[in-house]
Amino acid sequence: MAEFNTIRTSTASGARAQIDQGLRTHMNKVYGTMSVGMLLTFLVAWAVGTSPELLGIFRDPMTLQPNILGWIAMFAPLIMVFAFSAMINKLSAAAAQAFFYAFAAVMGLSLAWIFVAFTGFSIAQVFLVTSISFAGLSLFGYTTQKNLSGMGTFLMMGVIGLIVASVINIFLGSPAIMFAISILGVLIFAGLTAYDTQSIKNEYIEHARHADSEWLGKSAIMGALRLYLDFINMFMFLLQLLGNRE
Repeated sequence: MAEFNTIRTSTASGARAQIDQGLRTHMNKVYGTMSVGMLLTFLVAWAVGTSPELLGIFRDPMTLQPNILGWIAMFAPLIMVFAFSAMINKLSAAAAQAFFYAFAAVMGLSLAWIFVAFTGFSIAQVFLVTSISFAGLSLFGYTTQKNLSGMGTFLMMGVIGLIVASVINIFLGSPAIMFAISILGVLIFAGLTAYDTQSIKNEYIEHARHADSEWLGKSAIMGALRLYLDFINMFMFLLQLLGNRE
């Protein structure tokens, strides 16, 4: 009996070690895929935003008001996120990754205007602040023993409220509303960074125990998308608050 218990304990320890190793590999893939998406977004945004000819395809170079293509570029990422969530079960891992990179490129088009509206130094400064904040919040979500799942519904309601308020303020153009939206946006996406990191970790552990290899192949892409959106939104709201305009 003692020998059986020893074998069982050894087997359980080996399984936990295997899951821990798999989790580290999984999270590295999540952050790696997210980083490539961020780089692609930056390159597209910089290439379009620093070219008056290219930017003029989407916005008035002087007023930065979007034209028809500009409005499409603004809302295309949101539509692609919903489409990606609906199609993920039908896509292969390779197709999901290609979709994510296409999404990142389109997001770059929608953000190109910041290179005209804000100074390059302030963009770099806010990007650094966002990176440090994101790293700390994600590390907290990964290591904390506190269950953050209760924050999910509240935070998602906050995101919906931000989207509605932002769309309304496109037509109102109120600086006071924009200021309030930016503060709330930073707080909401800071919370989502920690929440999503813990959720990605817990989902991997749950599926790894059931050896759900099909899910594991695509889950890193979905995780990268979630954290990418948290970073981009936190960056944009911080830029509205801290960025120096041209």
